[in-house]
Amino acid sequence: MRPVRWLTPATGYLNGYTHTLNPYVGCAYGCSYCYVRRLPVALFRPEPWGEWAEGKRGDPASLKRELARAKAKGPVAVFFSSATDPYQPLEAKLRLTRGLLEAMAEAEAPPDFVLLQTRGPLVTRDIDVLQRLGGHVRVSMTVETDRDDVRRALTPTAPPLAARLRALRELAEAGVAVQAAVSPLLPHTPAFAEQLASSAPRVVLDDYFRGDGSSGRRSERLGMRETYARHGWSEWYTPQRMDELAEALRKRMPPEAVVVSAEGFAPPALS
Repeated sequence: MRPVRWLTPATGYLNGYTHTLNPYVGCAYGCSYCYVRRLPVALFRPEPWGEWAEGKRGDPASLKRELARAKAKGPVAVFFSSATDPYQPLEAKLRLTRGLLEAMAEAEAPPDFVLLQTRGPLVTRDIDVLQRLGGHVRVSMTVETDRDDVRRALTPTAPPLAARLRALRELAEAGVAVQAAVSPLLPHTPAFAEQLASSAPRVVLDDYFRGDGSSGRRSERLGMRETYARHGWSEWYTPQRMDELAEALRKRMPPEAVVVSAEGFAPPALS
């Protein structure tokens, strides 16, 4: 697969972003609640979602030219990535994400802002490049729960939760802007708020009702209500749970450091 371009104009729920960037097609993490499972890219593959991923065959250095063209039209904000994980296992071998970050750092016209959305602790490998991007980048690490039984049930091939929290702390200590993305919120223990507050200076909360882009209908079509019932978690399938965690976090962090839904993923105002 040879992409015509790395950057794709942003649409839909990605308010404030001008482009998305997806270095991979498919995803090895296979989260049961992932909306990409119901998109054509997944539906027309013989393999189940979560059992395949391919790197796009293109030269990451060509991103510099794309950025120059985009910047000539105005500010550029990139959501990296919207339909895959930039630090899934294949990245350790292919290094596409690193190559693209290097292209951004070396570009004469770098992006104004990049949100690097991942659940992969491998992101710490690229601290040197992220430091070069400075205030133009924020790493958003998905940490939906602190219960490993929940992780195994809903995201069985995703990286361990403790490794993600360690990655957040390591990035922050290196001066990289970070946030923990509790998206979507999953069943958790009472200690979750403290773990988040001690690992990241900023926490974004989202759930199946406010964060799936369709007021919960997309999550219903994915069968999440039935999945929760099957595991005995029906009491967790309610918007009230996110409100409770937000309140617990605001007792431990500055209120402005706890952000809800789309606002937490939005880029800063660009001019």
